[in-house]
Amino acid sequence: MPAATALPVLFAISFCHLLNDMMQALLPAIYPMLKTSFHLDFGQVGLITFTFQLTASLLQPAIGLYTDHHPKPYSLMIGMGSTLVGLLFLSVTRSYHGLLLAAGLVGLGSAVFHPESSRVARMASGGRHGFAQSLFQVGGNTGSAIGPLVAAFIVLPRGQTSVAWFSAAALVAILVLWRVGGWYRRHRERVVAVRAPAKTGPSTLPPRQVRLALAVLVALIFSKYIYLTSISSYFTFYLIHRFGVGVQSSQLHLFAFLAAVAAGTIIGGPVGDRFGRKLVIWCSILGVLPFTLVMPYVNLFWTGVLSVVIGFVLASAFSAILVYAQELVPGRIGMISGLFFGFAFGIAGIGAAVLGQIADRTSIEFVYHICAFLPALGLLAAWLPSMQPGHEPSAGAAGVGADAVPTS
Repeated sequence: MPAATALPVLFAISFCHLLNDMMQALLPAIYPMLKTSFHLDFGQVGLITFTFQLTASLLQPAIGLYTDHHPKPYSLMIGMGSTLVGLLFLSVTRSYHGLLLAAGLVGLGSAVFHPESSRVARMASGGRHGFAQSLFQVGGNTGSAIGPLVAAFIVLPRGQTSVAWFSAAALVAILVLWRVGGWYRRHRERVVAVRAPAKTGPSTLPPRQVRLALAVLVALIFSKYIYLTSISSYFTFYLIHRFGVGVQSSQLHLFAFLAAVAAGTIIGGPVGDRFGRKLVIWCSILGVLPFTLVMPYVNLFWTGVLSVVIGFVLASAFSAILVYAQELVPGRIGMISGLFFGFAFGIAGIGAAVLGQIADRTSIEFVYHICAFLPALGLLAAWLPSMQPGHEPSAGAAGVGADAVPTS
């Protein structure tokens, strides 16, 4: 019989996700200050982003794969410790190489945190995998939205040394994760004690179909995150250039979009638990296509309305995609989580750079004309096999099964 959902653990891991993503969002938010203080050119700023993305993106699948074979209940504390050291170093360094080292340490902390915390969310789900991932994700989205605000009101007015203040947030997260690690260890010991009846077998789908489904999911992540990046990175410039609004007004529109993304994140998981992940993926990716196609042609009021609708609907996709992928490859929760989080990180960074180049060579309006067609990739969801809620290949006793007790 499935265990009850461990809500305190889910709220704890979501709260730590908020703190983690808030701290990681500080780095790009203070780029203008660093560019002036260190006399950097745009290429050097880009290398800082590359260093962060390299560690945060590429290491996640490797770390997830390792912890699939060798579970480390307290590894989340170690990852957050790396973020803490990175922030402290960022606050005091006076060299460009120091900035790169700090960015790498913050990225390493994120690389450890995401796959392992996603595993904990699944273990604590009590079988409500979509709900658990949505609750976990909403913490991260909220933290990403808060990061630029705290940078604007705290770091930028007070200078580089004030970054050290946020090490307090990392310390709080370490303390919370210490408690979570204790729960993780005790939970795993209980599951090992009943391993024989609780263990699940591999996915019943043919390997070729699993590979095709994973490729489709990666394409859908590409579509989702390139479009989201076009809004989060360039929406204020678009509104200012096209409608002549002020900076404050453009920031309010961006905040409304980010708030809609945070709200939409919590919807996809529970709906997928009840009606199936594939339906959520269809509706969230392909469903926004009419709105994205119309948005470049409407006035300011409807641009604001459509951006909120797009953010809300599109945000529901990631939790459903991640849980669907975990169910395709049971027993490799860390690797799959790291792969999809890492790819999302990487594609967002690359997408921002490419879209910036397109805007420089054409116009910011043209960026939204071409990005409007990205949700059409949602048609690829037709190639996803149907898996009914409650009958996924990885569903096991206590809602964990092989994903919670990796085999070496």
